[in-house]
Amino acid sequence: MKNEETIVISVGGSLIAPEQLDVTFLKKFKTFVLKQVKLGRHFVIITGGRKTARHYQDAARNAGNLVPEDLDWLGIHATRLNGHLLRAVFRDVAYPKLVKSPSKKPNTKKPVIIAAGWKPGWSTDYVAVRIAKNLGARRVVNLSNIDHAYDKDPRTHKNARPITTADWHTFRALLPDHWDPGLSAPFDPIAARAAHKAGMEIAIINGSRLAQVAHYLNHKPFLGTLVQ
Repeated sequence: MKNEETIVISVGGSLIAPEQLDVTFLKKFKTFVLKQVKLGRHFVIITGGRKTARHYQDAARNAGNLVPEDLDWLGIHATRLNGHLLRAVFRDVAYPKLVKSPSKKPNTKKPVIIAAGWKPGWSTDYVAVRIAKNLGARRVVNLSNIDHAYDKDPRTHKNARPITTADWHTFRALLPDHWDPGLSAPFDPIAARAAHKAGMEIAIINGSRLAQVAHYLNHKPFLGTLVQ
């Protein structure tokens, strides 16, 4: 029997273009998604901007005096550039338009929908949670370049411990109160609050380990962080 569940996946820009565009990842991700589609699953894929955004933001800072809103828009358009890339990659199975507003519910039978950044002040994590709520999806997968979320930033704290499972109260206590585009945190705190309120679960998984995503989707033990 096919599984017709809709899964929301937030793909970090660090996977799409860590420095240059990662064609190997794009091919593997496409193969993974198409295999899941054959099992009956539908996907909404939200793209991040990461290094692409930072390149443009750094150039703008160095060349002129910009307000935070301008820097935010550069980041948003970087996510949309990556979104158009994935829409082209999934052309045969994807809704033909890039979704920019999480409030819109595309009228389509296509099994894949690609979305990107919305407006200043809102992260792609928040877009993912808003879209999930709008579509009635209960699970959001956050793909990045780390194996787990940590209780502290592992880059500055040698005693940081990986989190394998956590309830929402515990996980949210590790996050700051507010979000900003330069925040170093495993998940946007505003998105976390919305997901908690909506009763969703979030899986944070390394995008280079797509077999682990399959384990999660099939309710099997996986390498990563589960928040519920």
